[in-house]
Amino acid sequence: MHLSVNPNRMELLRLRKRLFLARRGHKLLKDKQEELMKRFLSLSEESKKLREGVEEKLRAAYNNFLSARGVMPGEMLEEALLCPGREATVITEVVPVMNLRLPHFELVEEGDIFCYGLVGTSGNLDIALSLFSEALPSMMRLAEVEQWIELMAEEIERTRRRVNALEYILIPNLEETIRSIGMKLSERERGNLTRLMKVKEMVSGR
Repeated sequence: MHLSVNPNRMELLRLRKRLFLARRGHKLLKDKQEELMKRFLSLSEESKKLREGVEEKLRAAYNNFLSARGVMPGEMLEEALLCPGREATVITEVVPVMNLRLPHFELVEEGDIFCYGLVGTSGNLDIALSLFSEALPSMMRLAEVEQWIELMAEEIERTRRRVNALEYILIPNLEETIRSIGMKLSERERGNLTRLMKVKEMVSGR
């Protein structure tokens, strides 16, 4: 579709500059889209591995916890877990990546997970708590990665729409308008040249 503009040389120069910038912007956005897709696929693969690892650890932890619960009296189990000995703090910050503000989580742990005496408690409880503790950093990283994937997916879609708008709408419209103005200016020049030649013939015939 051709843009509604005055067909003159000034407008032609302006449109050519705009077309140059549109093509440059299209290339930059296309490069950005490709880089985002690479990172997105890499993060998706990491997320899959993290999720499998976390699920495996949690499954083993719950199985051991159920085994401990089966052999320990309920009151003793409750008493063993009543006062946790480890404190976990999550520090959050924002990491800039390709014009995106991505969250970064850092886990800081203090204290001992074994906050009970070993007499009267099951070894399965020790294993369960160890596995829960091991799974926590991976769970934090999984939450971080999944948030990154979500934000990158949104940015990829926005970038794709911009690339398509430039590639299929703006750039073709500018090219068509430039061609149209060029043809009109050429017609005018030919018309002016024809008139000049006629005037010259008239002057020469006198």
